[in-house]
Amino acid sequence: MSVNHDQENGLGSDGHDKDSRDGFIALAEGFRRRFAAGAARRDSQRALPHEEIQALRQSGLLSMRVPREYGGREADLVTFSRVIRLLAAGDPNIAQAIAPQFANLEKLRLYGTPAQQRRYFDLALDGAMMSNAAAEREGVFIGDVATRLVRDNGIWRLRGRKYYSTGSLFSSIILVTAQHEEGGRAAVFVPVDRPGVTVGDDWDGMGQRTTASGTSEFDNVRVDEGEILRIPAYGHRRTHEGGFAQLIHASIDAGIALAALEDACAYGRKQARAPRESGVGGATADPYVLHTVGEMAIIAHGAETLLERGALLLDNALRAEWAGGAESDRLLGEASIAVAEAKYATSEAAVRVSEMIYRIGGASATSAALNLDRHWRNARTHTTHDPVAYKARAVGDFYLNGALPPINTKI
Repeated sequence: MSVNHDQENGLGSDGHDKDSRDGFIALAEGFRRRFAAGAARRDSQRALPHEEIQALRQSGLLSMRVPREYGGREADLVTFSRVIRLLAAGDPNIAQAIAPQFANLEKLRLYGTPAQQRRYFDLALDGAMMSNAAAEREGVFIGDVATRLVRDNGIWRLRGRKYYSTGSLFSSIILVTAQHEEGGRAAVFVPVDRPGVTVGDDWDGMGQRTTASGTSEFDNVRVDEGEILRIPAYGHRRTHEGGFAQLIHASIDAGIALAALEDACAYGRKQARAPRESGVGGATADPYVLHTVGEMAIIAHGAETLLERGALLLDNALRAEWAGGAESDRLLGEASIAVAEAKYATSEAAVRVSEMIYRIGGASATSAALNLDRHWRNARTHTTHDPVAYKARAVGDFYLNGALPPINTKI
C-alpha cells in the first residue's frame, strides 16, 4: 500500500511540529467520532473493525512515531498519548488492536540494525501494520516464553504457539517473541501470509471483544536473518521501552473513562428520570445525579492530567536517552514513575467511571440495546494487562526511599 504522506494524511507539507501535532489531533478526533458511532454495535455483534483499521492505515496515523531521519513525522509523546486516548474514547478495541504497531516501532528504534530500521520504517510509512505475539499460557511466571527460534540445516525456523496475538487478523507482519537458540530472546518479524503461520479468531474475553487477540501458531516457519531482532536481557540498561508501553495502556484506559463519562451525560440528558421524592422536574436537576456526574468527571479528568504529565516527562527523558546524556538513566526512571502513577490512576478511573453510569439511570440503563456495560467490560478486561499494585509499590518506594524502578519492560 502506498500512502501520500503530505496530501492523504491531512498533516500538511511544511514539516512544522505544531502543524503536525494539530494534524494528528484533528485526524484522531475525526476517527473518535466515527469509531464511537459503531462501537456498541461492533461489541454486541463481535464484528471485527476491518474497515476502521484500514482507514487508519491509509491515514498515516500508524506511522506517526517513525523517526524524522527515516522520513517520518515523529510525534512527540504528549501528542501520541492524546491520539491514542482519542481513538480509545471512540473504540478502545481499535486503539488496543493498533497498539502493538507503536510498541514494535520503538523496539525497532532501540534494537534494530540500520538495515532493519530502514526496511521496517519504510513499510510503516507505506501503510503496513504490525501486530505482536508475545504472551503464552504455559510457564511458571507471566512472560515466560517457550516459543523457540532454532537453526535447522542452516535455516532459521520459528516454532511455537502464542495465546494473545492482538491485532494480528488486521496486520501484515507479526513481531513474535521467542527464545533464541544462541541464548537470550529475539523478536522476529514474520509476514502473516508465510507458510506455517496460522492466526486464529478465538479470543473470547468478556470485554475488548474485537481486538483480534486470538491464538497464533508458528509451525516450523522459515525466518531470514534480517527478520531477527535480538533483544538484550532485562537489566542491560534503562530505556523508555517499558514506560512507552505503559503509556499506551494508560491512554487506552483514559479513553474508556472519558467515553463512559460522555455516554453517562448523554443518557442523563435524554433518558434518565428523577425519582418523585427528588423534588425536581428531571434528572438533569437531580442533586445526586449532578454529584455523580461531577465525581465521574473529576476522576476521569484527574487521571487524564496525570497521563499528560507522564507523557511529558517520558518525552523529555526520551530526548535525553537519544542524546546519550549522563542524566538519562535518572530521567528515564523518574518518567517511568510518572507513567506508573498515570497507569494506576487511569486503570482505576476506567473501571470506576464505567461502573458509575448505573447510578444515573437505574435499571433502564442496563438495557442490552444501549450496551452501556461494554465500557465496564472493556475497562475490566484491559486493566488486567498488568497488576497495578506493582505500580503503586514502585511509586511508593520512589517517594519514600528515592528508589528508581527496576530496569525491566513493565514499570
